[in-house]
Amino acid sequence: MSDALDRTRPLNEIRKVLPHRYPFLLVDRILEVSDDGKKAVAIKNVSANEPFFQGHFPDLAVMPGVLIIEALAQAGGAALLGHGSEGKLAMLAGVDNFKFRKPVVPGDTLRLEVELVRLRGPIGRIAARALVDGEVAAEGEITFAMVPKT
Repeated sequence: MSDALDRTRPLNEIRKVLPHRYPFLLVDRILEVSDDGKKAVAIKNVSANEPFFQGHFPDLAVMPGVLIIEALAQAGGAALLGHGSEGKLAMLAGVDNFKFRKPVVPGDTLRLEVELVRLRGPIGRIAARALVDGEVAAEGEITFAMVPKT
């Protein structure tokens, strides 16, 4: 396989497990997923061309916290949906104890780290944190519900 085609594999793999597409696909690469699908590390490269920067804020571009949470949720979904959850979607059901420790700006690379804390039936919870240059930008817990794809 050529180098150019091999570099597109990560995005194609993400598209197989996540239903999101531009402009709402917020995971650019999955670096690792544990064998049991309970931990994952992914990357979101934050570009000045992101559509949300037009309004948030025009003179001081900052990635909205809710989109950082969504990127973390997508990283969790990529881990879970890739391990025996065919025909299901992971839907955001709640967020708890989120803290935003540093702004995320164009040029940053978000390292998205998620770990399954609990799964009871279709409801689960992940511990999530987003890092920039090794520093925590945001952290908290995300509750999700596994629902059938229709």
